[in-house]
Amino acid sequence: MRGDKNIYNKLNELNIDFEYYEHPAIPTIELALIHKKNIEATHCKNIFLRNHKGKKHFFVVLEQNLKVNIRQLELLLKQGKLSFASDKRLTKYLNVKQGAVSPLGLIYDKENNTHIFIDETLKNAKQLSFHPNVSDASIVIKIQDFFKYLDNIGNSYEFINLGI
Repeated sequence: MRGDKNIYNKLNELNIDFEYYEHPAIPTIELALIHKKNIEATHCKNIFLRNHKGKKHFFVVLEQNLKVNIRQLELLLKQGKLSFASDKRLTKYLNVKQGAVSPLGLIYDKENNTHIFIDETLKNAKQLSFHPNVSDASIVIKIQDFFKYLDNIGNSYEFINLGI
């Protein structure tokens, strides 16, 4: 299987079943719409951000078709000025490169420095699709197993209406 073996090990350790799919690299939503159209799941857009001082990190999970305006997101999240995390931060906190960002990579945030914002519409999803830290594979897990995963890794999270 393509992807981060530590993610698969964690899923297995937690007895989380998943479906595995290989496809061409899909680092953008536009390509995801083409290559993941036959995968039955809610496909997620994942954004890793930092505050203006670089002291706080935020992970945003939302349905892939929702548009995100960073300035509106700043107002909604009330965390000050936000920017996309650098490649160095992606590696440090998620062990991932741009285009394959996934909340599953938060197993590398050992000190739980990242707070997660989840769009509340995802509560109604049955299954979610994420990259296993590479953009040429996807896994699908049940929504309740996603929360089991988050609870286990220990990062704080909250639901928010991101339909901005």
